[in-house]
Amino acid sequence: MSRVYNFSAGPAMLPEAVLKQAQEELLDWHGAGSSIMEMSHRGKEFVSVAAEAEQDVRELLGVPNNYKVLFLQGGASTQFATIPMNLLRGKTTADYILTGAWGKKAISDAKKYCTVNLAASSESNKFGNIPAFDTWALHKDAAYVHYTPNETIGGVEFHWVPDTGDVPLVADYSSTILSRPIDVSRFALIYAGAQKNIGPAGVTLVIVRDDLIGDVLPMTPSVYDYAKQAEADSMLNTPPTYAIYMAGLVFKWVKAQGGLTAMATINERKAKKLYEAIDESSFYRNPVEKASRSWMNVPFILANPELDKEFLSGAKAAGLTTLEGHRSVGGMRASIYNAMPEEGVDALIEYMAEFEKCHA
Repeated sequence: MSRVYNFSAGPAMLPEAVLKQAQEELLDWHGAGSSIMEMSHRGKEFVSVAAEAEQDVRELLGVPNNYKVLFLQGGASTQFATIPMNLLRGKTTADYILTGAWGKKAISDAKKYCTVNLAASSESNKFGNIPAFDTWALHKDAAYVHYTPNETIGGVEFHWVPDTGDVPLVADYSSTILSRPIDVSRFALIYAGAQKNIGPAGVTLVIVRDDLIGDVLPMTPSVYDYAKQAEADSMLNTPPTYAIYMAGLVFKWVKAQGGLTAMATINERKAKKLYEAIDESSFYRNPVEKASRSWMNVPFILANPELDKEFLSGAKAAGLTTLEGHRSVGGMRASIYNAMPEEGVDALIEYMAEFEKCHA
């Protein structure tokens, strides 16, 4: 059986080399006689795996020494509540930028713990663009500013980092982490669910500046306290050991590709050729303002929506799967994260051209 090109928004494709290594090590990790998923998280074997994963992600992202790197559970959605629990630090207001469905969910949870100031929103434009920075109504006394650099559902992405001055900047990097270099020092906190560019679902990466932790809301559960998790090396409770192991393999794979600069070159090229195929056609359309288009998630609409099912059926037969757009917006969506080879994008473009030729 041959593997398909899986365009899922998440859980997404994993590098084939990573899957093969995990397969080889599944029953016997490095001569230990058991799988890594069967080992104690307190044992020296897994502790070494976790430490190496942290070191590799620090190296890849250039994480400064005054930041904690945590591997937590609950997905990025848990961080929607955990962030205000940890970062309000005596303040009552936080600024949020709304550019899509995930930002809206983050705002909904944050409202349970603080007053949310909606500093900017593109909802009136159906989340088709990023609001210009000079239109943002930021509060200088806000506890933090939260935004979503890439919205997977709408396919909208920031190609710049907001300058929020002395107010801590928080970013949900779930769908764009490891796709290109970023300057971690510009952020107070970065968080990312694993199931797009890091590894399988089950672990969430949190990178937080160490001067911002340790002053939580009184009701904060211990496992949601960044300071306590940092003190326990993310093992305050039993961590998702296998997901961390897999993330570690992905980090090494990214390093082997040439690191984040090399990944950026590949990802930009993949996205550019797919957008060009869409823009040069009268049969397909991308609804996002060009300056705000995502490298990772490319939505597109057929001129005749009645052909959607046939398009998806033919794509699946061609080995191109999970192209259906999110149920809230419809159409198609091709998620082309790090693990999607360029050959997969080429195959999609070829199929799109053939389908248009037959149905235009």
